Amino acid sequence: MADLRNYQTRMSPAGAQAGAVIDEGLRTYMLKVYNLMALGLAITGIAAFAAFQFAFADGQLTAFGQAIYVSPLKWVVMLAPLALVFYMSFRINSMSVSAAQTTFWVYAGLMGLSLSSIFLIYTGQSITQTFFVTAASFGALSLYGYTTKRSLSGMGSFLMMGLFGLIIASIVNIFLASSALDFAISAIGVLIFAGLTAYDTQKIKEMYFEEEGAEATGRKAIMGALTLYLDFINLFLFMLRFLGNKE
Repeated sequence: MADLRNYQTRMSPAGAQAGAVIDEGLRTYMLKVYNLMALGLAITGIAAFAAFQFAFADGQLTAFGQAIYVSPLKWVVMLAPLALVFYMSFRINSMSVSAAQTTFWVYAGLMGLSLSSIFLIYTGQSITQTFFVTAASFGALSLYGYTTKRSLSGMGSFLMMGLFGLIIASIVNIFLASSALDFAISAIGVLIFAGLTAYDTQKIKEMYFEEEGAEATGRKAIMGALTLYLDFINLFLFMLRFLGNKE
């Protein structure tokens, strides 16, 4: 018994030190994910505001505004971010960290160009207020996903099914133009992306513990940032439908 107690005494500091190293590594990894996501949001915001400023002059659409909001080019502006997301998802494992990061910045800029149209619909004050409400909600939900000991994996599959249903309902409502269905889509959208924020945070955290090299960990951080970025953007857009004041 004495030998066992001596062995445990010798091993405890080593185990505690190893745990501390893991915790420090995890904090560094998650901090990188959040920093990348925040910078992506900043690029999107700047691009959206700049595009809107160039699109209007003296209360009228400029040639640039006509191109991105009225001409057939608007479909390219709308669909380009989606195409880039699929490109990153399928090619991430073969991309270098610097290439993946650059692609993420380009994507964030294109998303800003696409989202600049919200300034045509909602007041700047309501957009700002909704952004801060979204940021506070996102922070609380992501913190829950990071700290909870409960597995959220079961919730993830349910949320993905709900997301596909939401996409189908949104497409159907393009033709129906039902205000009641639009309200239901907005409410369900907020709930789905609130849940996905917590779920994705936990999943990104768990991905860190998979034994891989520094290059792979860097790519995982970028994909994690992209995932949380998408959760934030969609949560913001659905909340804007509730909280935004239209022009």
